[in-house]
Amino acid sequence: MFNYKTYLLFLGASLAISIGLQMILPFPYGLGAALAIFIVFPLFLRKRYMSRMRGYGNDSGTGGGFFGMGSQGGSAGVRYVCLVCNNKHKGGSCPRCGSKMQRADF
Repeated sequence: MFNYKTYLLFLGASLAISIGLQMILPFPYGLGAALAIFIVFPLFLRKRYMSRMRGYGNDSGTGGGFFGMGSQGGSAGVRYVCLVCNNKHKGGSCPRCGSKMQRADF
């Protein structure tokens, strides 16, 4: 999950580095460096969190998406839960009780 203490730490560090660069570098270069740091640090932080959740930059195609990680025990697809007997299955009707009342389980 998203950690606000780490985010505030990165925000404070980027502010301190930006102020330090503006004091060292002349006016247009210091401002450009400060803006670049305020753009690069959040992108780096986002990439770090997304790679921790294995949902950013994967070539395998099983990254995070709207419905979660995309790999459920090696089988991609929708599984259903029977509302009568609570059996998890694939397909139309429940193989245990034959009921067609079901809900999707992503």
